[in-house]
Amino acid sequence: MNTTDIIIIGTIIAYLVVMVTVGFIFSKKNDNVGDFYLGGRKLGPLVTAMSAEASDMSSWLLMGLPGVAYLTGGAEAGWTAIGLAIGTYLNWLFVAKRLRVYSQRCGAITIPDFFSRRYKDGSRVLMGVSALIILIFFVPYTASGFSACGKLFSSLFGWNYHLAMIISAVIIISYTCTGGFLAASTTDLIQSIVMTVALISIVLFGVSAAGGFGNVVDNADSIAGYLSLSHIHNTETGGADKYTVLTIASILAWGLGYFGMPHILLRFMAIEDKDKIKTSRRIASVWVVISMGIAILIGFIGNALSKSGKLEMLDGSNSEKVVIKIAQYMSEHHAGLAVIAGLVFAGILACTMSTSDSQLLAASSSMSENILKGVFNVKMSDKTSMTVARAVLLVIAALGIILAWDQDSSVFRVVSFAWAGFGATFGPVMLTALFWKRSNRWGAIAGLIVGAVMVFVWKFVIAPVGGIFAIYELLPAFICALVAVIIVSLITGAPEKEITEEFDTVKAELSK
Repeated sequence: MNTTDIIIIGTIIAYLVVMVTVGFIFSKKNDNVGDFYLGGRKLGPLVTAMSAEASDMSSWLLMGLPGVAYLTGGAEAGWTAIGLAIGTYLNWLFVAKRLRVYSQRCGAITIPDFFSRRYKDGSRVLMGVSALIILIFFVPYTASGFSACGKLFSSLFGWNYHLAMIISAVIIISYTCTGGFLAASTTDLIQSIVMTVALISIVLFGVSAAGGFGNVVDNADSIAGYLSLSHIHNTETGGADKYTVLTIASILAWGLGYFGMPHILLRFMAIEDKDKIKTSRRIASVWVVISMGIAILIGFIGNALSKSGKLEMLDGSNSEKVVIKIAQYMSEHHAGLAVIAGLVFAGILACTMSTSDSQLLAASSSMSENILKGVFNVKMSDKTSMTVARAVLLVIAALGIILAWDQDSSVFRVVSFAWAGFGATFGPVMLTALFWKRSNRWGAIAGLIVGAVMVFVWKFVIAPVGGIFAIYELLPAFICALVAVIIVSLITGAPEKEITEEFDTVKAELSK
């Protein structure tokens, strides 16, 4: 092991020690499951904004998005980023404050709990279905994060992929399991800072190494379809394929996913002061736009460096290692740059950890709070509930490790499918629950089931047909789920007076 490796490992270890320390500090502030899963609704506007966006971006920001831009140019990456930026802003604008007020009014601490209490579902069917959906889609989502960590250390130091993945998972589990929601949110704030430093460092060094920004642009301009938003570069033919309006619309549909992301919606429920949400919205929206723009630029820079022979050419899922390769190249130049490279690698870990911790908490709460206590009515004290919550978290993490065992899986594609799953199931149900007084529990149940089924059907049955059907499964599944909520709500009985009165009370409180 050379000096550079020692510096990089030292930087990463220092970062990981801080994360675990935060977990143990906040473990003393968890008096009950409400604290463990929602932090006692004590988050300030800055922590709310940055923890929401850090948990949103995942390893996709520093691996998936630059990798797509590296291979195919600006079309897919650009329209995805535009859709996500719009979705981020609209989610904060329309959902955040209303969900914060409504969830507190009905005493909900998880998303399935909110749906159940919103519709006064005594049968607990709505809670059970929504909790099951969280487990179905969060386990592979978490697995993609573990996989990203394994790929990072395997690429850096030649470590065994599986061993590196397990070590990374243990770190994430340790601080999440001890500190709960407050630890996850506070570490997310720290991680968002590290991610920002990583992005800026890579851009500054990469542009310099490429011979200036002009060279990066010239290289991109020389590749067919690379700088276009109406065409995408085809790596097999070397030409450019046209992007249709339908394709663009389906990619923009990434933004619809925000309305159904449990780990982001929980941040809205946890903010201390609903009147500070406007501040959080501005911080979050600006950070998301800048960070995604830089991530796409890194893909362009990496391609220019590969074409100039300073980096190896990357193909397929290996393109997701472009940030890693640039950071490795950076570390070879100077000891000081090795420290910055270490921060870049810590930034990749930060992307992964900030999402994985939130996903583990959401999945754990679904099993312990919603399925065991909610659906099966298992009686537990607060102390026992905390123990069960941590045990369930460990089981879910173990399943994630098993699913991440295949190191050839694409982080971008796995995240894409899980994102569609949540967006198409929870998104329509959340929007109608918050804004449509006539919606009822039967409509919500129908929306969840139709959305989940259509994501699988469209992805694996309809999309392979090709042509106009080869679009992102989130868009058609979201539309089908929304139609299901509306039709089933209208053909079944109107909600009880107690439900509509609570809806009006929340509406009145929001207008103050």
